[in-house]
Amino acid sequence: MIKAIFLDIDGTMVSFKTHRMPENTKAALREARRRGVKIFVATGRHRTDINNLEGLVFDGYITLNGAYCFVGDNVIFRKHIPREDIEAFVRYGEEVEPVPCFFVEAARVSADMEDEYMLSMMKLVKFEPRPLVPAREFINKEVFQLTAFFPVEREEAIMKHLPGCTATRWYPTFTDIVARGVDKKTGLEQAGKYFGISPVEMMAIGDGGNDIPMIAYAGTGVAMGNAGEEVKRAADYVTTSVDDDGIGHALRHFGVI
Repeated sequence: MIKAIFLDIDGTMVSFKTHRMPENTKAALREARRRGVKIFVATGRHRTDINNLEGLVFDGYITLNGAYCFVGDNVIFRKHIPREDIEAFVRYGEEVEPVPCFFVEAARVSADMEDEYMLSMMKLVKFEPRPLVPAREFINKEVFQLTAFFPVEREEAIMKHLPGCTATRWYPTFTDIVARGVDKKTGLEQAGKYFGISPVEMMAIGDGGNDIPMIAYAGTGVAMGNAGEEVKRAADYVTTSVDDDGIGHALRHFGVI
């Protein structure tokens, strides 16, 4: 029996075409929660950037790809990037090549600089403008995620300087960098401990590369029809796209609603 559903936001609950949550998605999630199923957000976004969920009520939030998880006002898990890795990242930008980046703290998101890829992404997902803060100011702060704008071809060269971190992409122009050992699966584990829910009682639904760990971990892993092939291979079931009632199809297929 599925007792908890964990859902990505962009491309899963919210359409990239309309930037809104389809009405059928909202109806399906409300019905699942009415039936006693716990509903969780599982996103790479910061809590202040969760701006498109149409007033739905959720039982908990896995944010920053698992690095910061909370239920109501209770933080159930947090893990920041090692200080030495932040220092190495800043040094790389100063000495090798600049890296436009969001520096994500517990309470705010700042940028060290802007470029066309960052501005395009912010427009795509309707993010508010970030304060511009010199990267060096973050060396002695708790940074939970770096959202760094560089192509995949540069990833190996940059990440070799950050041994305490891993990188994951859900969009081609940037990568989310978090502390090693942290991913959305981490959030499912922590929520499971908090609520007493086992992996076999969980469903995870997503469309991006950062969703693969939770899709593989949950007893029922679902890929959206608009997901990449690697995501679909990790899933137990491939539903329709976010714009074609994908959430509703999946919940009906498994008898949740």
